[in-house]
Amino acid sequence: MNSELIEALNILEREKDINKEVLLEAIENSLETAYKSHFDKADNVSATVDRETGDFKIFSAKKVVEEVTDPVEEISLDSAREISSKYNVDDVVNIEIKTKDFGRIAVGVAKSVITQKIREEEKNAVYYKYHSKEKDIVTGIVQKYTPRGIVINLGQVDALLLEAESVRQERLKLNERVKVYIVEVKIVERSSTPKITISRSHPELVRRLFEAEVAEIQDGIVEILGIAREAGSRTKISVRSKHAKVDPVGACVGVNGSRVEAVVSELRGEKIDIIRWSENSAEFIEQAISPARVIYVEADDDEKTAYVVVPDNQLSLAIGKEGQNARLAARLTGYRIDIKSESQARELEQE
Repeated sequence: MNSELIEALNILEREKDINKEVLLEAIENSLETAYKSHFDKADNVSATVDRETGDFKIFSAKKVVEEVTDPVEEISLDSAREISSKYNVDDVVNIEIKTKDFGRIAVGVAKSVITQKIREEEKNAVYYKYHSKEKDIVTGIVQKYTPRGIVINLGQVDALLLEAESVRQERLKLNERVKVYIVEVKIVERSSTPKITISRSHPELVRRLFEAEVAEIQDGIVEILGIAREAGSRTKISVRSKHAKVDPVGACVGVNGSRVEAVVSELRGEKIDIIRWSENSAEFIEQAISPARVIYVEADDDEKTAYVVVPDNQLSLAIGKEGQNARLAARLTGYRIDIKSESQARELEQE
């Protein structure tokens, strides 16, 4: 077994990149604990594993004294010099303890330590792989529905898409490939895998999808400055270009709408309004109210409020179903927006 141990450690070091010395030290520490548990609770014992042969040995460190008062901790000068003439009083002698049953225990301890260390390293490898993808999107495969959510396989690990992170209207099919946003990855005690929080409703999912589709965003020419999302229904994003010759809205829409359609398809038909950002707050708010046409905007930058007038036939479009369009526009711009129809505005002026 002992030579097999060294060979097994060499294989682990090559194939799983687990440091052999770290494993050997862990085995030695566990051997000391095992010996104290089974034979002697003294603190002066130490275990070693020969780095070449894999042989296990346990030693008791004893102080050389003229007269022994504690046989567990001390050895007489005469007995020490029988081992080696170099020893003097106050030196420490490591004496090998010969115990028949220690070899059997040592083999079990070594196996247990190696198994545990492999599990830890595999868990850490999965953690570091997915931690590097935190705040990004990955593609997973829908595995099954559970009372708590949907199990999605990300490749090396399963993650649970909780109801709070799901899109209410969305029905994912078993074995379907789907993109998810990794919100958080963390180590959990007593779990063989890290806990990965994923989302289909997070606003940043939209950002990452556009980044994947739009080369100008990847190159840093076009920026997404803000996202307001009601998952499964509608999203508004504000964009700007760092180059005058590049239209940020056109870049995100793509030829014949190909880029935005790819994002919409992944989001199962969610409507997306791409808004041109402007440092002029009135212009920005006017854009944010789209698809409704705007007649007049008055913005108070100090109070962060805006008064918007739209044609009579555009009022319902500007406000949106259950106020959604106005709500998303307000969230995107950061302004409290009061929308009136042209007729309502005239009445207020007359009053």
